[in-house]
Amino acid sequence: MSAPPPSVLVIRRRYLGDIVLLGSVFRNLRLHWPLARITALVEEPYGDVLVLNPDVNGVLALPRRTREWPGFLRCLRQARFTHVFDFDNNERTAVLARLSGAPFRATLWHEGRRPRLDRLYTLRQFDPPAIHERRPITEYYLSLLASAGVPIARREIRLVPREADLAFVRELLGRLFGAVVPPNTRCLLVHPGSRSPCRLWPPERFGEVCRRVRTELGARVVLITGPGEEAVRQEILAHAGTGQLVIDQHLSAPQLAALTAQFDLLLCHDSGPMHVAAAVGTRVVALLGSQNPVLFAPPGEGHLALQPPLPCIACVAPGECVPGDSYRNYCVRNLPAGLVFTAVRDQLARPAVRP
Repeated sequence: MSAPPPSVLVIRRRYLGDIVLLGSVFRNLRLHWPLARITALVEEPYGDVLVLNPDVNGVLALPRRTREWPGFLRCLRQARFTHVFDFDNNERTAVLARLSGAPFRATLWHEGRRPRLDRLYTLRQFDPPAIHERRPITEYYLSLLASAGVPIARREIRLVPREADLAFVRELLGRLFGAVVPPNTRCLLVHPGSRSPCRLWPPERFGEVCRRVRTELGARVVLITGPGEEAVRQEILAHAGTGQLVIDQHLSAPQLAALTAQFDLLLCHDSGPMHVAAAVGTRVVALLGSQNPVLFAPPGEGHLALQPPLPCIACVAPGECVPGDSYRNYCVRNLPAGLVFTAVRDQLARPAVRP
């Protein structure tokens, strides 16, 4: 009698981009174990994007309230996981990996001292900083699979928008454009947000690029902002000229994926939407500050990551920047608007890949 197929738990609590970048992990797990049940353990706000990954069977959300923990732990045990791959490796996830009852539990880390609870895993892997900083974060993830005996056959990261979400955004864009977009018209989506205030490119420069793309290139430009970004949106519009098209309503991650799939190019920061766009096949121009572009550039072909020369010749925020902390450096402000416009222009001139 053959053994039942594996039940695999992949732990990565957050954030949107980090969870999207696990796509190659899910792909190789599926190729190695075609009949496996593959579940992702995430924090609740970040799980909905995984419905677009055809290699993931289900999502287990970490509880937000104390009273929810007993039921969560019952679900964890009842799933009868055979394998756990923990890409967070903190004390809580180490305990959860052990409580799952899985006989195989693997984790990895790349900085700091050896984790206190690493004895709770059956496979532990350290990625030396000298190696970690020289390859994409996706290769770091895949290295744990390779150590566990899972062959690395594919490296693509793929999200497949749902038809309901595509219909929603087509109606949204139809109302926004007000008419059928002429054939061969290029479309640029601009997302100026970031969860790190230090990584924000100045709004007036976004506005200048939006204006020039529309007036000089004749392309359609749509600006999308999220909750709490009203002031940034208004400042961009003040410099973008009249007739700017805006989406200011909240979109779920699946709706955002469907939206980016309708555009030729996304202009954004190093952010979750950047990785969502790349995963649905939309080209990206990404604006980076001091973060490592090898680690965090959008995976796949045809994307462009812009970064000012480092180390900075003239600091734009002396006394505020924290050397060595990319979440507290303002280096992205050293990217001039002209350079970004040229990059967008050249990307839009390339053959279209949008359906």
